[in-house]
Amino acid sequence: MTSTFRLPAKIEAVFFDMDGVLYDSMRNHATTWVQSFRQAGIEFPEYDAYLNEGRTGPSTIEVAFRKYGNRPATAEDIRFVYDTKTNLMLEAPEPPRMPNMQEVMQLTREAGKKIMIVTGSKQPSLLSRLKDDYQANYEQIISGFDVKNGKPDPEPYLRALEKTGTKPENALVIENAPLGIESAKAAGIITIAVNTGILEEEILHSAGADMVLPGTNQLFAIWPSILEGR
Repeated sequence: MTSTFRLPAKIEAVFFDMDGVLYDSMRNHATTWVQSFRQAGIEFPEYDAYLNEGRTGPSTIEVAFRKYGNRPATAEDIRFVYDTKTNLMLEAPEPPRMPNMQEVMQLTREAGKKIMIVTGSKQPSLLSRLKDDYQANYEQIISGFDVKNGKPDPEPYLRALEKTGTKPENALVIENAPLGIESAKAAGIITIAVNTGILEEEILHSAGADMVLPGTNQLFAIWPSILEGR
């Protein structure tokens, strides 16, 4: 850990993002975003899929149409692109779990910490795996179905605080995306980023991450110390 990094004085709850933190799924998301936008006549760069990770689907579509289509997205545009992406995701290879994240989750559970998975996703292909892969029940998941304002708005993480009855200063977030980091920091929560995608580390620092690690293996290596507050 860096000398400037400070853990919460008392960690009561840990909130995990899903895509890029629990599953190595961002390549599928990036590819299917590019393909679905192309079918709508929009050239959407793969890099932007990583930059916009964490937004709800409709919000991502609205951003892309304004930036690359030079017009607002209509309701029909949103429906077409999102339905196309959903269908493409169903055909995509099943993404593996991120290395050592089952162990991180188990250690967290054994330490008596409350757990929430906070994702902007509405994709059933991964949400349905969380119970078997990470023993997460319905009450421990906040998805794109549960919020009006997705990341980078603080609403998803504020909902996690509310559901766990935790104060921001007693929570910790594990994220991998700049918008997710912004969301967590806007909710007042210390955030560790695992850089599992293609973005430069500085982007995650600039988004407000309190610590940036190169991957989930490195998170696992220091996780016992973090749970002990060291």
